Amino acid sequence: MKATPGVFRACLLGGVMLLPRGPSLGAQAARASEYQVKAVFLFNFAQFVDWPASAFPDSTAPLVIGVLGDDPFGRYLDETVRGETVRGRPLEIRRFQNIEDIRTCHILFVSPSEGSRLDDILANLKHRAILTVGDGAAFAQRGGMIRFISERNKIRMRINVAAAEAAQLTISSKLLRAAEIVTPGKP
Repeated sequence: MKATPGVFRACLLGGVMLLPRGPSLGAQAARASEYQVKAVFLFNFAQFVDWPASAFPDSTAPLVIGVLGDDPFGRYLDETVRGETVRGRPLEIRRFQNIEDIRTCHILFVSPSEGSRLDDILANLKHRAILTVGDGAAFAQRGGMIRFISERNKIRMRINVAAAEAAQLTISSKLLRAAEIVTPGKP
């Protein structure tokens, strides 16, 4: 699946969730489709977020999308970004098992497997220029920047603008319009 801005706009504006329908399709197919769409979102976040110049060692350094913990994307994330560039930077996927392993990362998906360590993870990343994304309960209220919410076969976003600003990230108004803005600590 090749990600294009048109696909992203369809996902954002329509809140489209491509979950299979019908009783004969199992949870595995639904899970794969959900994370296929989320992979496209992660790719496109790179186009709607600005990082400070200090987040990159030089002008040719790749933009790194990372996954912390168990990888729910399988091959979808790799396939989505293969051969793609954003603002002249190649995209690179890295997988991490521990927060201490993260040296360079610009977009970090925090896997549901890290739920019990979420507060420590977000505290360690608090002032680093890393866009944190997750789909765990209260992710954005607890200090994450973007939370995916799956509702009625659609993916929606909750964005914690204050957390992004604290990390010196600027999120485009186009992305903000498609999301619910949350205040840290409030349900």
